[in-house]
Amino acid sequence: MKTLHLDIFSGISGDMFIGALLDLGVDAHQLEHELAKLELDGFHLHVSGQERGGIAGTKFDVHLSDHGQAHHHHHHDHGHGHEHKHGEDKHFHDHARNFSEIKQLITASKLSAWVKDKAVAVFHRIAVAEGKIHGHPPEQVHFHEVGAVDSIVDIVGACLALEMLGRPRVVASAAVEGTGTVKCAHGTFPLPAPATLEILGARGVALSQCEEPGELITPTGAAILAEFAESFGPLKNLAAQKIGYGLGGRQGRTRPNVLRAVLGVEEVHSAQCAVPSGAAVVAVAADVGGHDWESDVIAVLETNLDDINAEILGAFVESALAAGALDVFHTPIQMKKNRPGVLLTVLCAEGAADQFTEMMLRQTSAFGVRRAPAQRRKLRREIRRVGTPFGEVEVKLGFLDGALVQAAPEFESCRRLAAQAGVPLKQVYAAAVKAVEL
Repeated sequence: MKTLHLDIFSGISGDMFIGALLDLGVDAHQLEHELAKLELDGFHLHVSGQERGGIAGTKFDVHLSDHGQAHHHHHHDHGHGHEHKHGEDKHFHDHARNFSEIKQLITASKLSAWVKDKAVAVFHRIAVAEGKIHGHPPEQVHFHEVGAVDSIVDIVGACLALEMLGRPRVVASAAVEGTGTVKCAHGTFPLPAPATLEILGARGVALSQCEEPGELITPTGAAILAEFAESFGPLKNLAAQKIGYGLGGRQGRTRPNVLRAVLGVEEVHSAQCAVPSGAAVVAVAADVGGHDWESDVIAVLETNLDDINAEILGAFVESALAAGALDVFHTPIQMKKNRPGVLLTVLCAEGAADQFTEMMLRQTSAFGVRRAPAQRRKLRREIRRVGTPFGEVEVKLGFLDGALVQAAPEFESCRRLAAQAGVPLKQVYAAAVKAVEL
């Protein structure tokens, strides 16, 4: 498995991320062709070679149409060359959408299942952050910075570009933000922007500020990092094969306004190599087994507890899931001296293992945490809407070697229809399963 290292010494935004991947070789025409599957009208892409601080790279922009006249539209979210003056932007009012509408737009498209899942996941991180700021559930959040056409294109385009690059493992350098203030829909705020700080904080990403004035990490850039980057730190055992530069919209005062993307392969120096390198080798071997399943390596964290309050244990489960754990569960066990206890298990991305280890040590009664890598095999997934006597229901489908082998109705979708129709939830579940041919 190849690794993509993002040097975010000068920040990251959606357009800079796409620009960097285009500079690595992603085909712009193919990207535009795939984005057409969103069936969004009134935009086209503009890709150009420019330079920032003497560094040559690729500038990516979305141009919108206004009454049939194409014009350059400043990205709502980027902050790399302008301020967030949403109140002065007609398109902000015309195209703002809530999370539910954006999710429906993406899931109803003909994009690949992976792109759909990842794009919705990126938007969900922003929805959770905005919801916390405004005191609303994520589904009801009306986006300010990322509800318009150009920002939807940025997020979906970022996921598409990663897929077109072969879905490499993503790591990043330490996150660095600028100083000063930003004008957004909330008013004038000190940097980092409220949503950016919430998104990175929820993932446990450490953030530092530098002397560069202005916003470097945007909410979209933060959400892309939180969703895809497995770890943050310096380069480690990476043999660079290609290097790309994504350009922001301004010339930095103390550093070039660029995002450097390094695509390469991690080298294994011995049998006692670091876990990330070993994990990459395992992932490659797993992909040649004759099946089309997806594979990755995650961290399994465990600790035995016999003295924890049940309410504290329940609170930890909720806290860890909210922080991005893949799964959290506890199992009854018998400990020494015949004491009853629980085995607390956290599944997470390898790059987040230290974050969740610290949470377990701080928020439970644990004195130690065991850690081990685990290989996963995953069905290729797709979210599809199916018709039932009660209305349309979202169903998660799982495919193996081209055949449908699993179908799981989405809980929230079924619960909503059950409430509307006044029938038991299990009836809607049964109707959704029946509508899918296994």
